[in-house]
Parts: sequence; C-alpha cells; structure tokens
Amino acid sequence: MKLGIDGKWALVCAASKGLGKGCAKALVTEGVNVVITARGAEALEATAAELRTLNPAVKVVTVSGDITTAEGRAAALAAAPHIDILINNAGGPPPGDFRNWSRDDWIKAVDANMLTPIELMKAVIDGMCERGFGRIVNITSGAVKAPIDTLGLSNGARSGLTGFVAGLARQPKVASRNVTINGLLPGPFDTDRMQGMLANWAKRDGKSVAETASERLSKNPAQRMGNIDEFGATCAFLCSQHASFITGQNILMDGGECPGTF
Repeated sequence: MKLGIDGKWALVCAASKGLGKGCAKALVTEGVNVVITARGAEALEATAAELRTLNPAVKVVTVSGDITTAEGRAAALAAAPHIDILINNAGGPPPGDFRNWSRDDWIKAVDANMLTPIELMKAVIDGMCERGFGRIVNITSGAVKAPIDTLGLSNGARSGLTGFVAGLARQPKVASRNVTINGLLPGPFDTDRMQGMLANWAKRDGKSVAETASERLSKNPAQRMGNIDEFGATCAFLCSQHASFITGQNILMDGGECPGTF
C-alpha cells in the first residue's frame, strides 16, 4: 500500500533509538523527509546515517538537544521548511512510590510528557490547517488505558495529554482541514525503557531480569515483546493519506494484554 506521504516533512522526537527510531525508519521508507531529535548527539548521528541508507532520496536532518526546553523546540522546528507530520515522543519518568516524589518530580514529568507535546502541537497545527494536511501522533503508553502502579508519574502526565487531545482533535476547524491527532499506546516493546523497567521490577522482587521478563511475557497473549519496526509501521499508517478519517483515537499496541472490552 502506498501511503501517499512522500515528500512531506516530519519532526520525530526522541528518534535516536527505540520507538521514535522505529517511526522515523517507517516514515523515511515511505519517502518522508525527517527532522530527528534526541539529547545524545552520537546516537542521533548514527541513526541518521542508518536512515539515509534506507532511502537516499529523502532529507534527514538531526537536531541534538532537549526538546523539553523552548530552545530545543525552536531549533527542531526551524530545521524544516514546515512540519506536515509531528511525532511527539519522550522518555517516560522513572518508576517509584508516589510518597517519594516531590513537586519538582511531578513538574518535570508533566513538562516532558504533557506540556512539551502541547507546545509542539501549538507551533505546527495552524500551518497544517492552512495547508490542508497534518498528522500528529503522540506516543504515550498502554498505561493510559491500564495504569501501572509503579509508573504514577507517567500515568498522570500522559493521561493529561490524552484528555487535552481528545478535545483538540475534535474541533471542526482542525478535523475538517484534514488534520488528525491520535495517540499510539505501546505495551511491552523491546526498548531500553522496557529493559530498565524489567531491571527495576527484578530488583524489587529479588529475581533475575530473565526470570522477571519470562513471567511478564507469560501474561501477554502474544507471549512476546513488540519490536520497533511494527510500531513504526502502525505510526506511518496513521500519518498516511488513508487515515484521514481516524482522529482523536488511542491505538493500543500491546499484544492483547489490556483486558478491557473497549
């Protein structure tokens, strides 16, 4: 299936590895020019080189820096002539017990996982509406639908973003202009983030990481972790011409783990 987005410009946040990298790979394969961001310049440049080999016809621009700062956002946005596709993504806050979190911990989580995506959407959405095309995908978490007890900071901040988007995506002046905003909610994917969580749970329970991973995946109907390429492919479809009637939705990718009917 041709997605009809070749020649578009995308900003993919936190794209040097993990889910962001999977999204960037899929978009580049479809002929999309990308601006990719991350804090670590070395990993970012390595990913950029890999993306260029996938499709030498597209432009791959790197912007290393902190997307949660005004300066980082300005640099990323200035690196493209305009933004047709925005993939909001940020590393999740650390796990723990809410009794140990300070106000500063909460502010940092909300800033990274709610306010930064909102600021980026604010910067690009009017241009998208004027051009009659825009795709925004917010990478959040399966915890939005089925909260994880040790991830309270993430549960709160990402749910706040989800609630905000539910209203914005449905505004007629946005949806009628072929601008869609959706959430993509990962469950257990084989990323550094997941490996870190497994290590944390293993330490808490006095078990090995391998044992913890086996127990964790035994509860998943798919009996495995997802991989970044299948995540990226789903993201690319949501960004395609074919997905213009999908907006305000939260697409759960978790191998069937969430037990809810809806």
